[in-house]
Amino acid sequence: MNELSREELIRYQRHLGLAGFGPEAQMKLKAASVLVIGAGGLGCPALLYLAAAGVGRITIVDDDRVDLSNLQRQVLYADSDAGQPKAAAAARRLRALNPLISIVPAGERFSRANAIALVSACDVVVDGSDNFPTRYLVNDACVIAGRPFVFGAVQGFDGQLSVFNWRGGPTYRCLFPEPPPPGMVPNCAEAGVLGVMPGLIGTAQACEAIKLLTGIGEPLSGRLLLWNALTMGVQTLSISADPKNREIRELPPEGYGEVCAMDSAGSTPGGEPIHDTSPLFGLHFRLGKDEEIDVAELRAKIAASEKFQLIDVREGWERALGSIEPSVHLPLSELNRGESAATLQKLNPDAPTIVYCAAGARSLRAAKILREQNGFRSAVSLRGGFKDWTASTPR
Repeated sequence: MNELSREELIRYQRHLGLAGFGPEAQMKLKAASVLVIGAGGLGCPALLYLAAAGVGRITIVDDDRVDLSNLQRQVLYADSDAGQPKAAAAARRLRALNPLISIVPAGERFSRANAIALVSACDVVVDGSDNFPTRYLVNDACVIAGRPFVFGAVQGFDGQLSVFNWRGGPTYRCLFPEPPPPGMVPNCAEAGVLGVMPGLIGTAQACEAIKLLTGIGEPLSGRLLLWNALTMGVQTLSISADPKNREIRELPPEGYGEVCAMDSAGSTPGGEPIHDTSPLFGLHFRLGKDEEIDVAELRAKIAASEKFQLIDVREGWERALGSIEPSVHLPLSELNRGESAATLQKLNPDAPTIVYCAAGARSLRAAKILREQNGFRSAVSLRGGFKDWTASTPR
C-alpha cells in the first residue's frame, strides 16, 4: 500500500474496494504502459477509461487533426479543438482528467519506421486504427515484439472486438488472412456510423486492456465479439489459431501502406473514418491507372481544357456541402437500384468519364458498374474523392 499515494488511494478507492481487483491490480495498472493507435472514434473512449483507471503511461499515436465531423463520436474533443493535432488535444484532456499518470502524445503516423519501437516500449496495444495497412502492421509488429493487442472495429450499427496475440492465441491474420477485394467495403465516411457505436466498442477495448494488464477475468482471446446496436444482439464466434501466423520475424520491406490507398478519413494512423463484420470495414486497394486517377491528374486535365464528363455519385446531402463543377449528379444508390436511366441518357458512354465520391470507395464501385453494365468503357474513379480535392484547393 505504500506505493500508492494518498491522492491515488482516494482517486482509485472504488477499485481498491473491488473484490477480485484491489490494491494489487491497481499497482499493476500504475506500473503499466499502453500504446493506443488512433485517437479517433475508438481511441477516444478507450483513452478516457484507461486514463481514469490509472494506467501509468499512455502513448497516443495519431497524425490527424480534429475536424468538426469528428465530434459526433470522438468524445475527447470540443468545438474549440477543431484544426488541432489530435494527439496533443487528447493529451491535454487526459492530463486534466488524471494528472497522476504520464501521457505521451506522438503526432505521427504508425508506420514501418516506428512500429517495432513503439510496440516494444509498451505492455499492451489498443488498436483503434481504421484501415487495412495499419491493422496488418499492428498485428505483425505485435507478433515480432511479443505484445498482445486489443482489436476493435465499427461501422454503421455494428461493432467487433477481440484480443490477438495473447499467450499463443490467434493473431489478426488468423481471422483475416487477406484483405477484401478492392472497393468491397466502405469506410465510416462512406457508409456512416452511429456515434455511440465507437463508444461502446472503444470502452470495451479499454476493459480488455485492463484485464490483460491486471490478470483479472478471461480476455477475449480466441473469440470475436459481434455487437449490433439496433437489436443489442451480441454474438461470440470462436477463432482458431494458425501457428504459421506467428512465424513473422521482421516487417517486410513493403506491403502495408505502399499497396493501399488511404480513403476518406483514412489519413489517420488509426483514428476513425473506417472501421469490420464482412470481412472488415476498411480501405480500398490502390488500383492501376486505367481504373483510378488522382486529384493532380484531374486538375491537369482541367488546366489543359481536356474534354471529359464528371459524375458525382454521392448522396444529395453530401453534394449540398460542396461539389466539383461542372459535374452530373448520379448517386450510387440510384445506380445500384437501376433508377439512373434518365440521367444516363444525358451522358455519352463513349466520352472520357471521371467518377467521384467523398473519398474514392463508392466511385470505384460506380465506375465498375458504368464500365461493365452501361458501356462507359473509359470510366475511372477519382482517388481520394472530394476530400482530396478540397484539401488541395487553395484557400
